[in-house]
Amino acid sequence: MATALTGGVKGRFLAPALALLFAALLCGIALLISGDSPWLALSTMVGQVTQGTTAVDILNSAAVYYVSGLAVALGFQMKLFNIGVEGQFRLAACVAAIVGGALVLPPVLHTLVIILVAVLVGAAWAGIAAVLRAYRGVSEVISTIMLNAIATGLIAYLIRPDTFGVLQGNNISTQPITPSGRFPGISFGESGTVLGMVFVAAALGFGYWFLLGRTRFGFELRASGESPTAAAAGGVNARRMTLVALLLSGAMAGLVGLPELLGRDFAYTLNAPQGYGFTGIAIALLGRNHPVGVALGSLLWAFLDKAALALDNVGVPREIAVIMQGVSVIAVVIAYEIVRRYELTAQRRRVTGASPAAAPAGAAS
Repeated sequence: MATALTGGVKGRFLAPALALLFAALLCGIALLISGDSPWLALSTMVGQVTQGTTAVDILNSAAVYYVSGLAVALGFQMKLFNIGVEGQFRLAACVAAIVGGALVLPPVLHTLVIILVAVLVGAAWAGIAAVLRAYRGVSEVISTIMLNAIATGLIAYLIRPDTFGVLQGNNISTQPITPSGRFPGISFGESGTVLGMVFVAAALGFGYWFLLGRTRFGFELRASGESPTAAAAGGVNARRMTLVALLLSGAMAGLVGLPELLGRDFAYTLNAPQGYGFTGIAIALLGRNHPVGVALGSLLWAFLDKAALALDNVGVPREIAVIMQGVSVIAVVIAYEIVRRYELTAQRRRVTGASPAAAPAGAAS
């Protein structure tokens, strides 16, 4: 048992190390082929972290990616692929901005109402796919992809000037959220301002860890994902777990757009950020659905996003960062599969080697 435990711990650290090494190697090869120096690219990106607001920008972006990654990972725990985080977070941010701009409430209460609206909208939008999966057997991948497209059209309708939108120069946006509804951050002067929702994202990570690792519900959720038949035999309602998992995933997805909405933009516009939901899928895979792994993946992704801007200054194409992001995800999948097969082979060898010794001395006679 001790040997198996040691092997599992080694595998836990070996796979990410192999993935990082593989990604760095491929990106280095890509740079060499293009005639650029890998060392120059890396040193430039690392040096950029200390320049201007880059460090704070990385932290703020990582918080957004983290919430998105957790939303996807929550579905993955149940073997559900919530590819609809993109539509859920965008629609939730839009509706929350409309409600927040229309209400006049005391500070804190105003912010809490906006957050609650975003959570409910995200959960409700994911709930459509949840009901279809639980009661009609419709794949959540298909339904959430369709719901992403519907959400895009619905958002375009909601922010029209003749519905809830207002013209702001050449742009269309919702009514600005008054200061009472905003989430204050921590200013570091010229280095930038850390968004207040960064700390909410950290709290969500702790809640995710506690829910899945320290509660009966988390155990039942993971058990249902591993084997619905075995879970049902143990008294777990697989249909209910499917509903709850997707609803929780959607509720968390509803928070993805709030760090920037409540801390920077204060309104939802046609130019509102997109793509966070799809990035969350990659980060959940990168972090293997573990809250710490997802956090590290989010920081790596944000670092490659923000620090790569400096590559243009030294003549290195910034697209190398995009290559490294994609390669990192593929490398993680490959590395974990290699380590898993290695551990299975090693376990079989231990069992095979122990079998003759385990036989009674007089068994041959």
